[in-house]
Amino acid sequence: MGCNRYRTQKPIICNNYGGTEEKMPIEKVSTILKDAQKNEYGVAAFNIFNYETIAWVIQAAQEERIPVIIQFYPGFQKFIPMKVVASITKELAAKVDIPVGLHLDHSNNYEDAIRGAHSGFPSIMIDGSMLDFDKNVELTRRVVETAHEMGVEVEAELGHVGSGSNLEDFTDDTHFTDPGQAAKFVEMTEVDTLAIAVGNGHGPYIATPSLDFDRIRQIHKATNIPLVMHGGSDIPDDQLQESIRCGMSKFNIATEYNRAFYRTAKQHMESGNDRGYMYGCLNQIEDQVKEYIKNKIRVLNPNSYSL
Repeated sequence: MGCNRYRTQKPIICNNYGGTEEKMPIEKVSTILKDAQKNEYGVAAFNIFNYETIAWVIQAAQEERIPVIIQFYPGFQKFIPMKVVASITKELAAKVDIPVGLHLDHSNNYEDAIRGAHSGFPSIMIDGSMLDFDKNVELTRRVVETAHEMGVEVEAELGHVGSGSNLEDFTDDTHFTDPGQAAKFVEMTEVDTLAIAVGNGHGPYIATPSLDFDRIRQIHKATNIPLVMHGGSDIPDDQLQESIRCGMSKFNIATEYNRAFYRTAKQHMESGNDRGYMYGCLNQIEDQVKEYIKNKIRVLNPNSYSL
């Protein structure tokens, strides 16, 4: 299956998303992910930090004819304000005819999450995973009640996705999400999407992760809402693809994207081809960084590319 309907010789957009050849506003994250569930592909959610990182993701996704999600971490507000991220993304999304979602990543308190909603993010995350179950439910439910009144969707986390630099965080299954608790959590909070811990971790991994596919299947069956993989960078391609088959839909990509931008820029700066101009460097690296984005999109949509 896969997201084949976007990959025609002449770009044609499916009627589900606004009709043939129409330009599109920001799409609901849940709509994108439910389509991914139905058609058995994964959606990349790239963490961005400036205009170029937003624009290049949307351009690459348009060229690949695959839906994508622009995602922003609140800690990056020193680089670019949340309202500016929302404005840029919405403007650029209106110029393409594939679904583009916009999501605020990893708010760990009510105020930051709702600030994201007020800043124009139609999907926000509240991360109460460091709390015990009851307090996580309480915090998440409070955010959901406010956000849903505003027409904003909510992602939460159950189990704790720790750090890839700490082996125990992604190998000790006591940190992993319990399927029974996940079903109860979704029922009590009414969240729209759920991030789960199944052998994944944030940042670079100090050892190759080994995802718990059976746990993904159980949680998918127990919750019936889109599931989110945090720490999607550096997980082997075959594991990413198997997790899609097991029910995972959204894949957060931050470390790899940041690294691709940095390493490509460093290479061109050292070559001297940009003659010391930053805009020259950006021009030089755009195609290479976009090729990284396309490759990640292809990994997450293997069925379309096998045709």
